[in-house]
Amino acid sequence: MSALPDAPDVPDLLVVPVGSCPDPMPLRESARVRVVGPRDPALPGALAAADALVVWDGFDAAIDAAIDAAIDAAREGAGALPRLRWVHTSSAGPDRLLSGALLEHLRTRPAVLTCSRGVLDRDIAEYVLACVLAFCKDLPTTLRLQAGHRWQHRTTLGLAGRRALVVGAGSIGTQAGRLLAALGVAVDGVVRSPRAPMAPFGALHGPAGLAALVGGYDVVVVTAPLSAATRGLVGREVVAAMRPGTIVVNVGRGPVVDEDALLEALRAGRLGGVALDVWRTEPLPADSPWWEEPGAIVSPHLAGDAAGFDERLEQLLHEQVRRFAAGQALLHVVDTAHGYAAAPTVQA
Repeated sequence: MSALPDAPDVPDLLVVPVGSCPDPMPLRESARVRVVGPRDPALPGALAAADALVVWDGFDAAIDAAIDAAIDAAREGAGALPRLRWVHTSSAGPDRLLSGALLEHLRTRPAVLTCSRGVLDRDIAEYVLACVLAFCKDLPTTLRLQAGHRWQHRTTLGLAGRRALVVGAGSIGTQAGRLLAALGVAVDGVVRSPRAPMAPFGALHGPAGLAALVGGYDVVVVTAPLSAATRGLVGREVVAAMRPGTIVVNVGRGPVVDEDALLEALRAGRLGGVALDVWRTEPLPADSPWWEEPGAIVSPHLAGDAAGFDERLEQLLHEQVRRFAAGQALLHVVDTAHGYAAAPTVQA
């Protein structure tokens, strides 16, 4: 990706809060800040005047519509906004911004996208470990028996000596692998292209042949970002190839896995448990069969949202804005072709 031109001394920063909103006051130390909601009629004009855009706590399709309107008003041709050269998302996974008018702008103009890579890694990894241990120690059954005042002794499983495959061995997957390895689990990973392993992974495989590979593992953890290459990666064929009793945890993106195939395998008794924190449709519909499935842990996309996470996201944003205003390298630049922050920095 080519370097960006020098940033202005005091850039105009547009913050679009989809859910919560970061405190704009600290940002004003480095930029002129304007906060405009995603469905505010003023958004197209604000986009046309912005050097940088921050999309906070989600994404709204109205942002793409506003970009289209700003482009039409600017009359500078498809994919052009007069000044917008940097877009930042509070999400670790930038996939929701990689479509429509915004993606076109990023790919055709001297502009970059950054994400909040690394901020939530440890918390998500701890959540993965909690889910794996919960199934090994049969905590869902214990809680159901407790609710029914039933004393039912039984044996559970140990974790040490088992094998885990992390599908998406990036920063989150690496943290999850480290925690599993610390408890005696042999951990391998799946990455975009096979390469020499590095700790905590004993091997790093490519995605080709995942169905032939997955049967060798007791635990499958999905942390892959969503892209054209990963959509449906853990599909019906892969689920069918999992060994009996496999524990599956998805903290990546819902469309990476085939939820229907997982549910069928779980109900057939072929899996040891399924924990899904991300879903094909969010929020999960109230009539979804997953809510009533005793072998599942259903959570509402909260794996990384441990106490203090929002402050850490804002600290990263403050540093990014400072760097942009100073013309310094930005952190966690997203490779828009593959959907994740592959390189650590880019010169602004």
